Amino acid sequence: MSRRTGLGRGLEALIPGSDSGQQPAGVMELPVEQIGRNPRQPRTRFDPEELADLAASIRQHGVIQPLIVTHADQPGQYMLVAGERRLLAARLAGLESIPAILREASDQQRLELALIENVQREDLSPLEAAEAYRQLAEDFNLSHEDIAARVGKSRAAITNTLRLLKLSVEARQALAEDQISEGHARALLALNAWPAQNAALPTILERGLNVRQTEELVRKLSGQRPPGASRLPASPEITALEERLRGALGTRVRLNRRGKTGTLVIHFYSDEELDSLVEQILGRGEE
Repeated sequence: MSRRTGLGRGLEALIPGSDSGQQPAGVMELPVEQIGRNPRQPRTRFDPEELADLAASIRQHGVIQPLIVTHADQPGQYMLVAGERRLLAARLAGLESIPAILREASDQQRLELALIENVQREDLSPLEAAEAYRQLAEDFNLSHEDIAARVGKSRAAITNTLRLLKLSVEARQALAEDQISEGHARALLALNAWPAQNAALPTILERGLNVRQTEELVRKLSGQRPPGASRLPASPEITALEERLRGALGTRVRLNRRGKTGTLVIHFYSDEELDSLVEQILGRGEE
């Protein structure tokens, strides 16, 4: 039997009746000021406009979905497990108390459940997700496959996201501020040295290079030989197909076509990434 479970089953386990549409059992009203944030919360940035909109909704309709909390070290205090966005909006709305479900949760569970909640809502930035995966791997000794099973992602997705932490400080900041996309960031990772990444970054930003152009820039900076002086510009169809393959595999892909034949080149930058690519292409049927 596969160990992989549906995304968010960890949250459902803490909220009885959540998948049946029934009112969860054990809901209580807790003072807002007695609930502290989850120190393992992977999300660090909250959109002020989204919080204001949610606060306005809470003023009108109240908090529909209860928070999940656990006991804090101090008597009479609670630590948030899941629902930080709702808690922030409730404070913004001026609520004095908020519905919550009290559950026991370990340090690892607090991280996992906060991560699952954000992944479900696609709230995490790539770097926030990478940092959460790093904590699960390093602090709790989980393999990439274990993390993938917990958050409902493929092992390749976990591995590729974790690679973003190898970016230089400047490149990570540009990614966090949406100056470059995750595709740009992965292209920069082909430059293993931070000074090389930092040298490429201003060119990308100043010229507004797309991902494909960034890959070409990285190839030149790394001293790779050009694929051929006579190579014609790729057609829009080939470029679109390369983009789809790049998005699916999470790495640089080059499609060279001559008539009805050609070559497909898939780049990898570590043994672990090669393993992930092989798993994606061949599947797990051989195990």
